[in-house]
Amino acid sequence: MTELLAPAGSMEALKAAISNGCDAIYLGTQKFGARAYSSNFDLESLKEAVTYAHLRNVKIYVTMNTIVFENEVEEMKEQVDELNEIGVDGIIVQDLAAFDYIVNNFLDMEAHCSTQMGIDDLDGTLLFKELGAKRVVLSREVEIEKVKEIKRIAKIPLEIFVHGALCVSYSGNCLMSGLIGYRSGNRGRCVGSCRKEYELIDKTTDTSLGKNYILSTKDLNTIDYINDLKEIDSLKIEGRMKEPAYVANAVSKYRRALDNKITEEDKENLSKTFNRTFTKGYVFHEDIKDITNTLRPNNAGYEIGRISKIVKDMYEITLTRPLNQNDIIRISHNNEDVVLTVVKLYDKAGNLINKADDVCYIKIKEKISKGDLVYITKDNFYYKELESSLEKEFKRFNLDIRVYAYPDSKLIIDAEGLGFNYLYESEEILGEAINNPTTKEQVIKQFSRLNDTIFELNHVDFKECNAFIPAKLLNAARRDIVQGLYDLKLNSQKKRIKAVNAKEKISFAPKTPYLTVSVTTKEQYDACMSCGIKEIYFENVVRRNQNDYKEKEGQLLIGGYGGIYHYRKTNPFVTDYSLNVVNSTSCYELYRLGAKRVTLSYELNKRQIEDLINAYYEENDGYPALEMIVYGKAPLMFTKYCPLKKMNQCGICKTRSHELKDEHGTFPIISHDDCTTTILNGKTLNLLDEVQSIKGIEAFRLNFTVESKDQVVKTINEALSKLNGSMNKAVFNKETDTRGHFNKEIL
Repeated sequence: MTELLAPAGSMEALKAAISNGCDAIYLGTQKFGARAYSSNFDLESLKEAVTYAHLRNVKIYVTMNTIVFENEVEEMKEQVDELNEIGVDGIIVQDLAAFDYIVNNFLDMEAHCSTQMGIDDLDGTLLFKELGAKRVVLSREVEIEKVKEIKRIAKIPLEIFVHGALCVSYSGNCLMSGLIGYRSGNRGRCVGSCRKEYELIDKTTDTSLGKNYILSTKDLNTIDYINDLKEIDSLKIEGRMKEPAYVANAVSKYRRALDNKITEEDKENLSKTFNRTFTKGYVFHEDIKDITNTLRPNNAGYEIGRISKIVKDMYEITLTRPLNQNDIIRISHNNEDVVLTVVKLYDKAGNLINKADDVCYIKIKEKISKGDLVYITKDNFYYKELESSLEKEFKRFNLDIRVYAYPDSKLIIDAEGLGFNYLYESEEILGEAINNPTTKEQVIKQFSRLNDTIFELNHVDFKECNAFIPAKLLNAARRDIVQGLYDLKLNSQKKRIKAVNAKEKISFAPKTPYLTVSVTTKEQYDACMSCGIKEIYFENVVRRNQNDYKEKEGQLLIGGYGGIYHYRKTNPFVTDYSLNVVNSTSCYELYRLGAKRVTLSYELNKRQIEDLINAYYEENDGYPALEMIVYGKAPLMFTKYCPLKKMNQCGICKTRSHELKDEHGTFPIISHDDCTTTILNGKTLNLLDEVQSIKGIEAFRLNFTVESKDQVVKTINEALSKLNGSMNKAVFNKETDTRGHFNKEIL
């Protein structure tokens, strides 16, 4: 059966999801979840959530899908221990340290690979199946045919997103929020940089190609493709930051679709809660340029009519759909929004009305024009309907009872429910009935009072033997049986732990630090060769996403887990920054998989690098082999989307260069041959002045992207001089450069 997986940022949202028919819930705790700004659950409310869900046969998965710094590893482990104790069904993780701890220590609690890991192919899926994952959440960019192929070959449960907000970048491969605003998406604190307005600049001609929300994606909606989706193990609705009414709306519609009961009206009603207009997503082959909504980054609502006339102090609206008093509407005027609650609604004669179907009149202070479109962003009646569904039982479970009632004996009831048997025995002895022996109907009447439970009375077996059972006793028996079955269900959850095997220690002999270089062009490559650089990453780079693995020679720089799986038996390799390594356990796991060196995340500061090296040494009696990027424009985002195609500039990237611009600076765009895009930081990371003080790093990397041949040569010479200590003059330029997170902790 396909699992319908719903989000819950609060207990209210959790109940809304369950009462509308989900099979499982994913939620976050106060730490380590990739939605730090939602209400989330503390341990007490999580216990309540697990009890509520498990009684209704709904699973609970906890998101711990942030990166885990070295000084947090013990706290992470303690939290995982507590989650096992509470009885959660699975934990969704990004960081290898968290993954490793769950897989190696627990038998029943599952490790699920978060979409933050960037797994978008068969190779990455097979790697994590081998490592002990029980489920892989694929990247949102994977097309349905490929999802089915991965499922068929890998034979491991797969989960995909089917509805809700989309990241424009590959998840886990976006550093934009973190490097610009020190609030990292990999720490659950994304500020939504992609939802801002940007200007697209043609740098070659120095002209503006327009200013809009060029990176703001539409919301995913795949309800029309439900038959295709039924083959996938778990269908995930995004929305841990969303209100309970949104959760109720989305879950109820996908439930109806999975149960073959969906109507066109149901599908239309998905627009009645928050949406940025909809896309079928990459999963169903959306045209790349149609994945974004450049006009607005927030709730679009749905269109209901337009301003048709201005009459004195009134605006006439000609309606295509009904408008009710207390609805919230949005009027789009010259690309600006006028948003208001319809407190007063008038008919043609100026009378106050509650509802209009064809035409109506409103008074507002703002100036708007004839022809302006009108949208509802909150349909008051529909919200009331959703709110009434927030705490009902989606289904009740059968309670079967067999009643043994004989005079001069105890009342004995054999009850069955939730797959368990419970035997009730009264303390008191039953008397013989003088006039009115208890009938089957009376037993049914008392046992049918189950509305405050999850049960409904099904089969009753009762033989009348002239016994009298007081109604009070039947009520007490009913309550005892319900609680007894609840306890049996809740205590059936296994929480077994494993005996952990001792690890083989892996360490590397320290080497004198040297330079490595990554380049984007042949010209840059030649410049590096002329400077005598031995390790250059150019055509030997295997990036994190969008790969077709070709045969390659020599050592590789691998940015994704699929690449590791594919090449580990044929090529020596170094892992790239895009694996988001921030702790010693992640380093260890990558060495175990064959990595010769591990490149550290851009999101580490100086103290955290020291913590990692010290922890590694303590654990392994020796040093890790590390690489660190100390120069270059950081890749803020890697995306399948092309902003140039969106602005009708397809193919222009071959002859011109472009950048995005906002009030803080510019962001160069690199368009790749396969029409994917990397957006760079406008400022250049420059830690060359620091390299002498950074201990424990084997290779310092210079990352060249948009630099000219001369700039490459100049930077390499500066870096070599800094590394050998022959240059004292500072090379950092505060106008053009940044130290990134080196001296500042990311949130």
